[in-house]
Amino acid sequence: MQTSADIVMSPPDALAAAGAADDVARTLSTQLRSSARDYVSLAKPRIIVLLLITEVATMFIAARGIPSVALLFWAALGGALASGGSGAINCWYDRDIDRVMARTCSRPLPSGRILPWKALTFGVSLIAASVVVFSLAVNTLAALLALGGALFYVFIYTMLLKRRTPLNIVIGGAAGAFPPLVGWAAVQGNVGWPAFVL
Repeated sequence: MQTSADIVMSPPDALAAAGAADDVARTLSTQLRSSARDYVSLAKPRIIVLLLITEVATMFIAARGIPSVALLFWAALGGALASGGSGAINCWYDRDIDRVMARTCSRPLPSGRILPWKALTFGVSLIAASVVVFSLAVNTLAALLALGGALFYVFIYTMLLKRRTPLNIVIGGAAGAFPPLVGWAAVQGNVGWPAFVL
């Protein structure tokens, strides 16, 4: 009876097997990169950058100088997670109208590259991670303000206003006022009048 130890591949068979394994590895690598790009796009990275600029700039003003590098890092990470999570939920909610617009029909959800429940889970997970990061590494007030900004964007702007009134940008834009409040709270531990002015 022949055992696996007795079976020896001929050089051409071994080369074919190695080539097939390389093909599988390349395919998996390509799929992972593509999937990662899709999830990053759900988080709306350009909006994240704009919101982080206002959050971090406010931190410098609140500190009247340069805040600690650790505080800047954790506050920026928490802010990016909150913004990315609310952006992903916005994409999840708007997938039906994104499907019919030429500008948005190729996005991950309307094109079917990401399943709706996965996008929603991704968004909620990012917001939850933001609250954890702010609570553990910054402070509770910053965590609550970041959560408030994310919830305002999701429920007030995305679900309540966006499809009902042209004023959605004006009123919904208030979500963009949260990052300065978060930045101030991260440094000062409170929300004073300068933060509201910013």
